[in-house]
Amino acid sequence: MNDIAVTGSTGNIGGRVARHLEAAGLRQRLLVRDPSRAPQLENAEVVTAGYGDADAVRRALTGIDTVLMVSASETLNRVAGHRTFVDAAADAGVTHVVYTSFFGARPDATFTLARDHWATEEHIKASGMQYTFLRDNLYADFLGSMFGEDGVLRGPAGDGVVAAVAQADIAEVAAAVLRDPVSHAGATYDLTGPEALSLDEIAAVVTAATGRPMSYRNETLDEAYASRASYGAPDWQVDAWVSTYTAIANGELAGVTDSIETITGHRATSLAELLAR
Repeated sequence: MNDIAVTGSTGNIGGRVARHLEAAGLRQRLLVRDPSRAPQLENAEVVTAGYGDADAVRRALTGIDTVLMVSASETLNRVAGHRTFVDAAADAGVTHVVYTSFFGARPDATFTLARDHWATEEHIKASGMQYTFLRDNLYADFLGSMFGEDGVLRGPAGDGVVAAVAQADIAEVAAAVLRDPVSHAGATYDLTGPEALSLDEIAAVVTAATGRPMSYRNETLDEAYASRASYGAPDWQVDAWVSTYTAIANGELAGVTDSIETITGHRATSLAELLAR
């Protein structure tokens, strides 16, 4: 019987974790909403279960000891889905949840979605299951796509810095924890890159990597809301986009940790190294 379950295997983090576990020869159960998109792995059993379907989650997690809970896609009711999943996991007999949270998760975080992660962490703690929280900083993988077609990165981040982290490093940490969950029970790891960079510095790194001139322009809050409102997104989503930058401005995404190196044995990947790949 499988004792490890992985959610989110159709995405970047969960898919990488599943492949790490496969390479280690471990059996796993992949919980997905669309089985046709699940990675084809020799030692993996694929089951269908969405976070909000308690009955499906209970069935999918029966016989599982440890589950990687990759945070769900950003929606207005994400926390409700998370709570349903956590409760169903506890009912199924899961003993340990490894959750991909966010750096600086707390109820009053500037980045609005970090509050969702705090609420989820608290619910996991109250469930009685063991837990390990992986508090990921901003994904370094996405930084290049934040520049406009004109090569300008716009946002109200001021002179703040962000210790962005590579998704590959997060996945490697998660796989290590899943292989030996007892050693990481009750731990909260802040996962960052090896340096904290301002958006001006990020623009310089992307320029060097691509050969295309890139720059950063600090926006006012009014400018930031006006430019993002043009996408027609709901208010909560626009708040999330803008507060990513204001969290940087407030210093809430600064601070470099050695958690990745401690757990994986290698230095965290820098933005320049990530872009070179």
